[in-house]
Amino acid sequence: MPSFERESHRIVIAGASSLLGAELKSLLEEGKFAGWDFRLVDEEIAAGTLTEAGGEPAVIQPVEEGSFDRARLIFFTGSAEFTRANLASARQSKAQIVDLSGASLDAADTEPWFEHLDGLRGSTLELDAGLYQIPSAPAIAAAVLSYALRPLGLNWLSLVVFHSVSEAGRAGIEELEAQTAQLLSSRAVGQPVFDVQVAFNMAAQYGTQSRYDLRKIRKRIFDEAHLALPQGAVIPTVQVVHAPVFYGATFPRLRSSTKGWSASRLLKLARAPVLPCSRRKIPARAT
Repeated sequence: MPSFERESHRIVIAGASSLLGAELKSLLEEGKFAGWDFRLVDEEIAAGTLTEAGGEPAVIQPVEEGSFDRARLIFFTGSAEFTRANLASARQSKAQIVDLSGASLDAADTEPWFEHLDGLRGSTLELDAGLYQIPSAPAIAAAVLSYALRPLGLNWLSLVVFHSVSEAGRAGIEELEAQTAQLLSSRAVGQPVFDVQVAFNMAAQYGTQSRYDLRKIRKRIFDEAHLALPQGAVIPTVQVVHAPVFYGATFPRLRSSTKGWSASRLLKLARAPVLPCSRRKIPARAT
C-alpha cells in the first residue's frame, strides 16, 4: 500500500444506506476509528439520503470517479450486484477492502476472516491482503461447527437456516410489519418486496417477481463456509427457509454423523478458547 494510503484516515462505506452499513458506521465511530474521515456512498436510488457521520450531518453520495481515492479502508455493505459493479474501481485505490456482501467469493485473492478463524486454522491472518471477505452469520456457524466437531470424527453436517426479513433491508422489515397488520385486520396483503406472504408464514422460496432468491442465499452461505474451511474438511450442506421474524439468523436443526460421541468430549470442545461459546458458562449437562 502506498505511503499516503497508510497515512490516510479515510474510510469509505459503500452501501451506507443499508442496515449493515449504518450499523458498521456506528460501530466504527464508537471504536478506535472515531474521528476518521467517513465517506458514505451507495447506489443511485439511495444517493441524497441525509444521515450523519462523526456527529455531523452527511449526505450519501453516488459512486463516481474518485469516490475511493485516498481511502485506507473500504467496506462493501450493500448488495452483491453493487459490490461487483464497483469492486474494480475500489481496487485501483490500493486500499484494504472488506467485503460483507458475499460478492468477492470468486476472487482468487480473497482472504476470509472472522473472529477465532486464526485459532481454528492454526495459522495467522494475512495482514497484507488487499481483499478480505467476512462470511455471513450462518456461514460462520457452519464453519465453526465443522472445525469444532472434526476431532470427533465428523462424517457429515447439515445446517438449516431460518432467514429473517431484515436481510432485505428496511423495505423487508416494513413489508413484514405491514402484512402483519393487514392480516390481523383481515385485509389483503401487499407483497412488493418478497412477492409472497411473509407474515405468519414459512416459505422455501420467495415469489418469482422478488429480487431476493433463497437459492442464491443458500449458495452464498455454502460458498462462504467452503472458502473458510481447509481442504479435506467436511463442508456442511445448507438449507435456507424464510421465517416471519424481523432480525437475526436461527439454526433450528443441526445434524451430524460422527464416531466417538461423549458428553465429556463435547464439553471439552465447547470450552476450547477458539469457540465463541467458550466465553460463556457451560452447563453441567449437555444434550
